[in-house]
This record gives sequence, C-alpha cells and structure tokens, in this order.
Amino acid sequence: MEYRRIKDQEKDGNGDGSGVVVAVADDIESLRAGKPISGSNVAKLGANAFDRSKWQQKSIVTLALTVLTSSQAILIVWSKRAGKYEYSVTTANFMVETLKCVLSLAALSRIWGSEGVTEDNRLSTTYDEVIVYPIPAALYLVKNLLQYYIFAYVDAPGYQILKNFNIISTGILYRIILKKKLSEIQWAAFILLCAGCTTAQLNSNSDHVLQTPFQGWLMAIIMALLSGFAGVYTEAIIKKRPSRNVNVQNFWLYVFGMAFNAIAMMIQDFDAIANKGFFHGYSFITVLMILNHALSGIAVSMVLKYADNIVKVYSTSVAMLLTAIVSVFLFGFHLSLAFFLGSTVVSVAVYLHSIGKLQR
Repeated sequence: MEYRRIKDQEKDGNGDGSGVVVAVADDIESLRAGKPISGSNVAKLGANAFDRSKWQQKSIVTLALTVLTSSQAILIVWSKRAGKYEYSVTTANFMVETLKCVLSLAALSRIWGSEGVTEDNRLSTTYDEVIVYPIPAALYLVKNLLQYYIFAYVDAPGYQILKNFNIISTGILYRIILKKKLSEIQWAAFILLCAGCTTAQLNSNSDHVLQTPFQGWLMAIIMALLSGFAGVYTEAIIKKRPSRNVNVQNFWLYVFGMAFNAIAMMIQDFDAIANKGFFHGYSFITVLMILNHALSGIAVSMVLKYADNIVKVYSTSVAMLLTAIVSVFLFGFHLSLAFFLGSTVVSVAVYLHSIGKLQR
C-alpha cells in the first residue's frame, strides 16, 4: 500500500493529467467505503479545471489576433488611392483609439450588470496606477503613424519582411525589462522564426531580398523598437495587478491614446480637417481598416493579459504566412518554394519555442 501511495504521488507531479485520474479513482473508492472525499483531491480537480479554462482563453485570443493581424497590411494598402491616402491618417488613428475605448466600456457595462461594481472592475483609480499609461500610449502613437508612412518606401511584402525586426527586439526587451530568462532553445527559435518569415516572403524573381531605401530601413528599425518596448511595457503594467479587470486597464490606456492622437491631429492635419471635414477621404475599406485595428489592439491586450509578448510575436508571425495564403485567393498570389520552406522553418520554430519553454 505504501508503494502504491508513492507511485500515485509521482503520477500527480507528471503534469499529464494522470494524477487527476488517480484522484478520481481514490474518491470513488472512498465513497464506496462511506468515507468523505479528500480536500486535496478536490483542489487538484479545481486547479485542473482552472488551467483548462485559462488555456482556452489563451487559445481564443491568440487565434483572434492571428486572423486580425493577417489582414492589416492588406487593408492599409487597399485604403490608398492612386498611391496616397486621401483620408487623414491621424483621424484614422484617433477613431481606432475611440472605438477601442467604446468597446472596453461596453464590455465593462456587461460585467457591471452581471457581477456588479467591484474593487477590480471599477473605473475610479489612483494616480499611481494611471500615471504609467501615457508612456505606452505615446509609443503606440508614433509606431502607428510610422506604420502608414513606411508604405511610401516599401510594398506590402517588403513591409512584412521588415516587420520581422520586431521578433528580435521583443525577445531582447522581454529579457531586459521583465527580467524573464529565455532558454537557449527559445533564442534559437527566435532566430529561426525571423529567418523563416523572411524566407517565406522572398521574391524569387529578384536577386535582392529588398530594394528599400535608407528611410524605409530606418523607419522599420524604429517601428520594431517602439513596438517591442511598448508591448513589453504594457505587459508589465497589465500584469502588475493580475486581478484588475483588463477592460479597465484598456480603458485608461486608450483614453491617453485618444488624447495623444488628438494632439497629433491638431499639429499635423488641423487645416485639412477644418476645410474638408473630419471624415474626408474615408471609404468602406477605411472603415474596415479602423475596425480591424481596433479589434487587433484589444486582442493584443488580451494576449498580454492571459499569455505574454512571446505568444504575441509568434501569433503575428504566423499571421504573415496566413496573409500569403489568403492572397492566393484574393490576388492570384503563387506559392513559391521559398514560401513552403519558410513555412516549414516557422513551424519548427514554434515547436522549438514550446519545447524550450518547458525546459526553461
């Protein structure tokens, strides 16, 4: 009997769910003997259910982010007419932040109706909690503006390749700011991921990877650093108070985003808005693009809340490949050998990252 008890304890620590099976069997035996169920077994079952629910949340938000990100570059390019934006970029960004703020409030109102107002979901807060939000809001403002202007120097495939700088910058900043160690396997997976995404989008008809001027490279590097720093900093803010409702945290972040974008509108496009109107140049594609960016922003915050920046990076990288697949049906894009090789490398990188995370 003592040997069996030791083996059952070893099974509980395997992490494969066998311990829960043993716990259930023991409880059935206890019930047959007229004995109460042990509290430890109840706790194990509850913890297993909680982990399963958390995994489902991670999966849903990661899938949503992947799907939304895959269409961002396409929508931005589609929103241009005759090679330029007829609408004001700053008003589009302002509308994105406004829509995200409204969606966060709508989600909160449903929570207040079902659970009531609590310490963790109320909007009122302290100065110390709010003062940290202007930093990522300002970083996202500059990054989002650069996201539009970089298309003056590169096309959509070129943008996707340059965007891979974000993979390495996020990994480095993740280690420096959050002080979280990445295993050697995970670092190798990062490099493979960057190489795989780049290979998948190479132009087989050209001897050059990119024909991008210096301004394009500079903007891409700045975008990668801003995106990486803003993402890691936002994750640190969100996870500093885990019990705080993510919609409240989003609300304050988006409020400052609206404020900074309003300032940008006044500085950059005040005359155009005053003469032509706030929504001049808008089209159906522009509205879709704004909706896509808003939902993508909320999905990113959810990923940062329930997962981390590393998951976000892999999600957006897979989205690059999904963009190419969708382009086959929308634009007659031909899948090249480079795409298949790159897809294989990305798949290996994702697998290595998961293995490295377990061994960390």
